[in-house]
Amino acid sequence: MKSDAVGPPAHKYLVVAAQLEQQIQQGLLQTGQKLPSVRTLSQEMKLSISTILQAYYALESRGLVEAQPQSGYYVRGEHRASALPGRPAPHRVPAVPREEDVDSLLAQVFEQVATPDRLLFSQGGPSPALLPITKLNKALLQAQRELPHAGTSYEPLQGNLLLRRQIARYALFWGSTLTHEDLVTTEGCTSALAFCLTAVTKPGDTIAVESPVYFGVLQLALSLGLQLLELPTDPVTGVDLVALAQHLEQGQVQACLFTPNFSNPIGCCMPDEHKQQLVHLLEHYQVPLIEDDLFGDLHFGAHRPKPCKAYDRQGWVLWCSSVSKTLAPGYRVGWVAPGHYLEAVLRLKKCRAGRSPALTQQAVGNFLATGRYELHLRRLRQTLALNCARYQQTILASFPPDTKVSQPLGGFLLWVELNREIDTTQFYHALLDHQIVIAPGRLFSIQPQYTHCLRLSYGLPFDERVEQSLQLMGRLLKDRMPEPELYPEATLVIEA
Repeated sequence: MKSDAVGPPAHKYLVVAAQLEQQIQQGLLQTGQKLPSVRTLSQEMKLSISTILQAYYALESRGLVEAQPQSGYYVRGEHRASALPGRPAPHRVPAVPREEDVDSLLAQVFEQVATPDRLLFSQGGPSPALLPITKLNKALLQAQRELPHAGTSYEPLQGNLLLRRQIARYALFWGSTLTHEDLVTTEGCTSALAFCLTAVTKPGDTIAVESPVYFGVLQLALSLGLQLLELPTDPVTGVDLVALAQHLEQGQVQACLFTPNFSNPIGCCMPDEHKQQLVHLLEHYQVPLIEDDLFGDLHFGAHRPKPCKAYDRQGWVLWCSSVSKTLAPGYRVGWVAPGHYLEAVLRLKKCRAGRSPALTQQAVGNFLATGRYELHLRRLRQTLALNCARYQQTILASFPPDTKVSQPLGGFLLWVELNREIDTTQFYHALLDHQIVIAPGRLFSIQPQYTHCLRLSYGLPFDERVEQSLQLMGRLLKDRMPEPELYPEATLVIEA
C-alpha cells in the first residue's frame, strides 16, 4: 500500500527503528546477530533508554528482532517483507447510505461488560489498572472542600470555571487560541457530540463519517433521524478528501463528524496538511465539522497531534473531547468548543441536560491544574505504546499468516482484518465459551461489511492471560481457515 500523502514528522523511536530495519534488510545486521544493548545505543545516539526500548519493541512487533531473556535482542531469521503483517487496505464503501440493524449484536457485546471474569478486548477504554484512582479520590475530597456547600450547588450553565480554564490552558499545547468563554462542559464526549449534531442538523439531513466508524456514532446519528454517508478511509491518512469534496460539491452533505486523531476503530491519524485541507474545504462550502478528539492526548510520539480546530478561523469546527479515555471514564466529564454554534449548544444543554455535576468537574479541573494529568499521561502513553507492540507481536506470531493489523501511533485500539471467509460475528460467539469478548467488525458500519474484521483493545495490561488468550484466538482462527486448495493464501502488500 502506498500513499503520496505527507505525514507528520517521524517520532524519535520510529526513526531509530527505521534505521535498524534498513540495516537488517541490507544485510548489515545478520540473522542471529545481537543488537547493541539498550544502554549502549542510548549513549551512542544520545536518546533516552525509553526511546530505544520503544524502537526495539517496534522492531519486535514487526518480527524483525526477538528478545532472549538475560541476553538482549537478536536479528530474527525471517525478516523479509513477506514475513511482516500487512496493514488493512483502504476501505471503500457504497456511496448511498443504507440502514442495517445491528442493535441486537451491539446489545450482546455490551451485556458482556457486566459478566465477571471475562477478558474484555471489546472494551473501548483503558483498564482501571492504568488509572490514578487514589489520586482521583484525593482530588474529589479537595473539590468538596473548595466548592460552595461541598459541591451540592449548581454550576454555571456553561460549566465549571476551573475546568474550562484548564482545558483552554492545555489546548495551548497545540497552538489553540481558545479561552474558557469558548468552552461548554458536557457529561462525556458522546453528550458533546449529541449537542453538536442537534445544533447543526435537522432530521433527514446527511452527515459524512469515516468507514469503519465507531458504533456509538452510528447509533447516535440514527436516533436523531439523520442519514449516514460512510466515506472511504485510509488506515494511515484517514478519510478520503477527494470523495468528500465530490459529495460536498453535489450538496449531499449537511455536516461531517470525523475523528482525525487515532480514529475508532482503525486508529489512523490524519496528517496536518490533510487537516488544513479539510478545514478549508468545509469553510468553502460552509459545512460544519464536528471533531471527536477523544484520543488526541494518547499519542506515542513526542508531540500531541493538532486537531482540526487548530486550523479553524471561521468557527465551522466544533471540537469535542473528554477525559473518559485518559483519566476517569465514570466521571462523565467532557466538553465542546462549538465555534459560532456556541449559543445553540448552550440552549440545548439548558433544555436537555441542565447543569453539569460540580464535584467531578472540579476534581478534574484540580487534577489538570496541579500537573498530575501530564505526569499520568506520560506514563499511560508509554504503557499503551508497549502494549501495542506486544499485542501486535503476539498476533503476528499466532494468527493465520494472511492476517492484517493496523499500526496506530496512538490510542488503544487495533483493527484486525482476517481472511474474508471468516465471519467474526460467529467467532465472537465462539470466544464467549472461552471467556473472551471481542468487537466484531459488523458493528462499525450500517452497511453489510467488515464481517471478516474485528476490533481489539490493548488498553488491557499485557500479561500472561492476555498473551495466552491471543494465542488461543489464533489457534481457533486457524481451525476456521478455508481449505488451501480452495482459497489460496493471500499475498500481503506491505507499505514501502
